[in-house]
Amino acid sequence: MTPGARRPAGNPVLLHGFTGSSASWGDALLDGLAGAGCAPVLVDLPGHGRNASGRGGSSITLDAALDSLDRAGGWPEDLIGYSMGARIALHFAASRPDRVRRLVLESGSPGLGTEAERAARRAADEALGDEIVRDGIERFVDAWEARPLFESRARLPSDTLARQRAVRLLNEPESLAAALRGLGTGALPSLWDRLPTISVPTLLVVGELDTKFVDIAKRMTAAMPDARLVVVPEAGHTVHLERPAAWLAAVTSFLGGQLGGLAGPADRIRRPAR
Repeated sequence: MTPGARRPAGNPVLLHGFTGSSASWGDALLDGLAGAGCAPVLVDLPGHGRNASGRGGSSITLDAALDSLDRAGGWPEDLIGYSMGARIALHFAASRPDRVRRLVLESGSPGLGTEAERAARRAADEALGDEIVRDGIERFVDAWEARPLFESRARLPSDTLARQRAVRLLNEPESLAAALRGLGTGALPSLWDRLPTISVPTLLVVGELDTKFVDIAKRMTAAMPDARLVVVPEAGHTVHLERPAAWLAAVTSFLGGQLGGLAGPADRIRRPAR
């Protein structure tokens, strides 16, 4: 490649967060990526959306999630993950570095640093999984959306909040519980010690109001060989929803494209097959 030449944006693979699905990204954001020359590949994580097992139990493991992701993209590709999706994306890059061209982690974490922390989180997630199955999806979504982590989303338009809620309500309680037990922060090994070995170019995106994850992202940026950090003003945990234009500007600049308008060739977007 000629020095200074723009790298192609390519076909970034997008991974949503816990309780979401590939529909969580929203058409405006996807069209913005498409308008910037990307052809987003949408993936439903195991236990979510069209990839729900409905079986519960121990049917979801990290290896199964990584193998499923391996089959989803025409690797090497760029990989973009939000929250749980960012955690899975980081594990994918750590275990399959030849597959990932560039990595974008929004509100992500390499995990919990000690076994005691992981054990406590596993116990909490086990209890939460039981609640999801016992109380049903609607009561769980009510409680999930009321968590302090998502407080800054209250400023979003009511129709945006309604669409996100509708996406969550389409998930199956047993499958969400299985995803939490198999892919939750306590269930997965910590990657803090492995960050210095993950050399793929990485962009970390966090909202300035999400102070816990700002601190985590700063530590990650310092530990990784080729990482850069963007802290988005007036945003919390869900940067792509709260400040979509700022998210698009940061991501498309990193991927080598130009920020397009919020309308683009939607037929370039590869959505999960039914």
